[in-house]
Amino acid sequence: MNVLLINGSPNANGCTHTALSVVAETLNQEGISTDLLHIGHKDIRGCIGCRRCAELGHCVFNDIVNETAARFEQADGLVVGSPVYFASANGTLTNFLDRLFYSTPFSKRMKVGAAVCSARRAGTTATFDQLNKYFTISEMPIASSRYWNMVHGNTPEDVFRDEEGVQCMRILARNMAFLLRAVAAEREAHGLPMQEQTVYTNFHS
Repeated sequence: MNVLLINGSPNANGCTHTALSVVAETLNQEGISTDLLHIGHKDIRGCIGCRRCAELGHCVFNDIVNETAARFEQADGLVVGSPVYFASANGTLTNFLDRLFYSTPFSKRMKVGAAVCSARRAGTTATFDQLNKYFTISEMPIASSRYWNMVHGNTPEDVFRDEEGVQCMRILARNMAFLLRAVAAEREAHGLPMQEQTVYTNFHS
């Protein structure tokens, strides 16, 4: 089994990377392979709503989003890490996730998702809520920890001094590994839950 981890920070080896590295290391200890991808330093434009992806099977803008799509399709789980900017996720990361989730035609059902947030002080819970919405709209079960999946600090060294935050990263990884194995076993024994055809309701009379 494989988990794709996305570092949405512009800093390749900053606080977000530090938190994700703890998750990746613990997943590896649990026998889960990991793939850590740094996208926060890229020039990633937002979705323009052209809907060409429905015809092409991929985003019309050929960049890191399309390069990541195949890795996401093959992954059993996805961990998204973001620094906190004005009590929300990094804009580059949200551009990336908007297009990745919208433009990819493959099903994301029962891939296990998790969000990780890093801040000096505050804004983590709003960011955590924001990132989890990508999973819940896609029928992806969410891995949780003993507390919200966040670390605090202004430097990687600060993050390691946040012993509770680092512990949450380890617990998150172990819980994610458990969910991955449980989903795989249930899929093997009984298949995925019955899929209904989507019903669209427009909110007007």
